[in-house]
Amino acid sequence: MKIDDVRARAFAMPLTNPSYPPGPYRFYNREYLIITYRTDMDALRAVVPEPLEIVDPIVKYEFIRMPDSTGFGDYTETGQVIPVRLNGVDGGYVHSMFLDDDAPIAGGREIWGFPKKLARPKIAHEGELVHATLHYGEALVVNATMGYKHKIISDTGPLLKAMLAPSFLMKIIPHVDGTVRICELVRYYLEDVQIKGAWTSPAALELHAHVMADVARLPVREVVSAVHYIADLTLGLGEVAYDYLATAPKP
Repeated sequence: MKIDDVRARAFAMPLTNPSYPPGPYRFYNREYLIITYRTDMDALRAVVPEPLEIVDPIVKYEFIRMPDSTGFGDYTETGQVIPVRLNGVDGGYVHSMFLDDDAPIAGGREIWGFPKKLARPKIAHEGELVHATLHYGEALVVNATMGYKHKIISDTGPLLKAMLAPSFLMKIIPHVDGTVRICELVRYYLEDVQIKGAWTSPAALELHAHVMADVARLPVREVVSAVHYIADLTLGLGEVAYDYLATAPKP
């Protein structure tokens, strides 16, 4: 393979058999279960990087079922999103993510910098409730329950506004010698969002200590609200909001 061929073909690894195709990535019938809870401000300060600002001691614990996503297939994802502010604009910092499919793990980490790890999240409809769990290996890390569609959300405007707000990620890629080569705060948006149904219900959330899935370091002090909804959307590509290496002092 000639050098020019390498330059032309390279967009993901492995070079001759990439783990995922080029975007854009469209998601159909994405099912969200989001439980908003109050946590400790000191715990948030320990994990949210500057220049992001913490808005309130709030965390959104999310389970997302993705049965039909172009390029990434059929999978389930879960994790924590922290409401933050950057330059006066509200958004969400994606703190943790766990999912069960290789392609979105590789693509999410390489393209955007999503903090994805391999685990076993699950959303199940069990009679009168929605039951969501996260297992890392054989260990139960998260147990979430929510009443099944107790109240229809007729005005989805605030929900759509929240979905269209910016999200932030820490993209970290090491050099071949183990030092940091890329260290960036990435901003991205969801695009072409269509909410197809939304409901609210009472919910409960348990987080269990785990060394490799440390969601419990942001402890649940009070469940504030819960929402369950279905949407189609496109995952937009990102932009660099802050380059930590470009602004680092010279040695």
